[in-house]
Amino acid sequence: MAARDVDVLVVGAGAVGRSIAFALATAEPAMRVVLAGGRGGAAASKAAGAMLGALGEVTAQSTRTRHGRLRTELAVTAAARWPAWREQVRARAGAGAPAADGYGVGTFVVLNAVSSRLDDASFAAVAQAAAEHQLGCQEADPSDIPGYCPLDNDRALRAWYLPEEGFIDARSWLATLDAALESLPNLVRAPSGTLTALPARGYLLDTPDGTFRASRAVVAAGAWTTPLLEAVAPDVPVVPVLAAAGTAVTVSGQHPLPAVIRTPNRAFACGLHTVPQADGSHYIGASAQPCLTPAPRPTAGALRFLLDAALGQLDHRLANAAVVQTHHGNRPLALDGHPVIGPTPKEGLWVASGTHRDGLHASPLIAAVLTEALLSSDDHAAALPGPLAAFAPSRPLIADLTIKEAAAEAAAHYAALAAEARMRPPLTGVWPRTLTDAYRGLMDRTYAAMPEGYIPPPDLAPLAYEDGGPALAELAAAYLNRYDAHLD
Repeated sequence: MAARDVDVLVVGAGAVGRSIAFALATAEPAMRVVLAGGRGGAAASKAAGAMLGALGEVTAQSTRTRHGRLRTELAVTAAARWPAWREQVRARAGAGAPAADGYGVGTFVVLNAVSSRLDDASFAAVAQAAAEHQLGCQEADPSDIPGYCPLDNDRALRAWYLPEEGFIDARSWLATLDAALESLPNLVRAPSGTLTALPARGYLLDTPDGTFRASRAVVAAGAWTTPLLEAVAPDVPVVPVLAAAGTAVTVSGQHPLPAVIRTPNRAFACGLHTVPQADGSHYIGASAQPCLTPAPRPTAGALRFLLDAALGQLDHRLANAAVVQTHHGNRPLALDGHPVIGPTPKEGLWVASGTHRDGLHASPLIAAVLTEALLSSDDHAAALPGPLAAFAPSRPLIADLTIKEAAAEAAAHYAALAAEARMRPPLTGVWPRTLTDAYRGLMDRTYAAMPEGYIPPPDLAPLAYEDGGPALAELAAAYLNRYDAHLD
């Protein structure tokens, strides 16, 4: 079958890929767009909690590092786009959109008794970021938080109310995006296929529904981005994207939940949280486990920890709630912990991945910026404007912390995880100090084993010291060599 000529191939049909395809096809009706990828599996979007907040993701570390502050700036900018973006997509979807999508505003951040100094610092950082970005952040009485009913020994000591932080039902939102995409005559949906580079220029996408040829391709394949890129352009240095497997559950809503309730970001995860859903159920998330490759299913340990933490810290009344659905997805986590967005050194090849927990939230901003760049540039595209310029796909690995600082930060996350799990060392001799020193020693050895030029972000520390440590070091060394060779 002959290849069909189109203008842009978007490979990856999560929230980011769908949003880019929608923005391209609506901005230029004459542009022929193909969106390829499955609509299920263990991708991040279908399992997302979809907290559309910027302040709730702030940590003490992010406020004191350059790229952490840039990430907060991006999140704030994306949050401001959501009301208009939602209306645009829903208007295009028309009657095909779900009647309710669970959209709302309001988030409570609770600092509870099952926490550590890491949580204290991040809780304070939320208020600091709110002041810097002129966003609302109010002290709240934990006993007045609607839908919040923790066990007494897990109760909140303090709470912020963030009146401008949004949320949406991710499953309903993806259905809305699908309805909007189906209404676009210049957009073709295709199943996953094989992307290859043509000998002269351009790209060929071979799918079960047909073969498509275009001069430009945008790879937005989430945690599956790196193997796809290596097959297309093995010599092009693009920061590798790994996976952060996450598990969540939806339970029947026995009590009204008008706003998000969450803890500060802690222990390699995204803070324990519960999010109202369109049908009145409650989404509870989420675990986090870094992996070299996507994990296809949840683990018993992830489910056990999630349910134990949620019932104790958020609402013990949910012990009798029916489990409506178990969610499992793989967040795209880049080797240095930061997004991988923009044009690559290979002509016509673009990437939008590595967003970790921020993909669905940042999707309107990513879609708008990439659309403008694709429509205004020739095939030799310049770097993206503003903060996104710092997250180009081909770059020196970002390291805002020294090896010593990163190891100490990772050890602090482990101490927070131990506190949340109610781990109590023997109160004899120097046991409490010994436990802390053991974490520090483990992290010092872990970070020392990495190649020069690579300092893993704390989110990747579990992978770095477990069985995947040598493979992680090898992956980092290969990228650094490839990047250096490209510069030469």
